[in-house]
Amino acid sequence: MKSTRRHILAAGGAAAGALALAGVTPVLGQAKRKLRFGVGPLLPNPEDTKKAYTPLFAHLAKELNADFDLVATTDWAGMAVAMGSGQLDLAWMGPWGYIIANSSTGCTAVATVKYDDKPVYYAIIIGKPDLKVTKFPDDTKGMSISFADVGSTSGWLIPSWYAKEVWKIDPKTFWKYTEGATHAANEMAVQGGQADMATDFDRNRNAMISSGRVKADSNKILWTSAPLPNDAIAIPKDAPQGFGAQVQKILTAITVEQAKTLLPPRYTGFVPATHASYDSIEKAGIALGKIKPKT
Repeated sequence: MKSTRRHILAAGGAAAGALALAGVTPVLGQAKRKLRFGVGPLLPNPEDTKKAYTPLFAHLAKELNADFDLVATTDWAGMAVAMGSGQLDLAWMGPWGYIIANSSTGCTAVATVKYDDKPVYYAIIIGKPDLKVTKFPDDTKGMSISFADVGSTSGWLIPSWYAKEVWKIDPKTFWKYTEGATHAANEMAVQGGQADMATDFDRNRNAMISSGRVKADSNKILWTSAPLPNDAIAIPKDAPQGFGAQVQKILTAITVEQAKTLLPPRYTGFVPATHASYDSIEKAGIALGKIKPKT
């Protein structure tokens, strides 16, 4: 179940640094600046992800008077690497990926996406439909489970935190444990019988069922987390002054009707965000020793 991490990051040799700011009229004859946008593995493969999210980033670039490149990564941790290495001007990041990137680079969240008009989602653990589980996780000891890659909020961080702080178990010894899979691979593994259980998040399960990639009765939800903040739109620490406010204004102005053409199904827009919006994720990362408390 372990996946090889492949970061599909096009450095795009272009003039990497400067950003085009909304409201700034280009000098006559001067080419538009090119913004470098990034998005994590929100769909089963980078090609699907880029296709689904290009309308949003095209809209954002247009409002910012800029051209753009959009790159996708095959795991969530890849987004933190990209932001930290100066390859991106703005990224759609998973909550944990954002916290990792913030811890190492100081990037800042400016907006949180809404799904079904809510800025929150849930981590889940799914299992084969015939599993007899009355009490979780007690009744699952010794079963096989696939965790997602270590950059995933719902697929790794949150179930790892619950295991340590709530269930008081070591997942690597309590279960037959593997990690490193994509969320899509986890769904397919349970459906195909390669794993008894797997981590996922409710949005992905819904999307895979609605697209026909997995059958609704191919698994059942064994556990659901408390609400988690949805994905972040983040900008680098060294972004030009005012850029974050402009991005936030553009994104939060997207209406539910606009979202139907700019975003994949069930995404309905954005709400403003700050780093504090992701406090619960940061605390989980500190508790697991993956990031250091800020002094």
